[in-house]
Amino acid sequence: MHAVRLTPLRPNEAWLAQIFAAKAVSKGGVVRRAVADVEAEVGRARLMQEVARRGYHLIECGDQFIIVCRDSDLVVHL
Repeated sequence: MHAVRLTPLRPNEAWLAQIFAAKAVSKGGVVRRAVADVEAEVGRARLMQEVARRGYHLIECGDQFIIVCRDSDLVVHL
């Protein structure tokens, strides 16, 4: 009997790159994606890694991830 070797799927880096290619990113704005979409395409950890690498902020609210595309301080008011 032959052993089956499973290789992990590579994250969809093109999908991730598309997020950060949005006009809002270049203007220091906000982009959002459904949590379910992120988990299906690249995974939560990979998104967090990329947001941190860029010095941006990631907020999770309900079923959405909100990425604030600025490296300045973030203050949340009630």
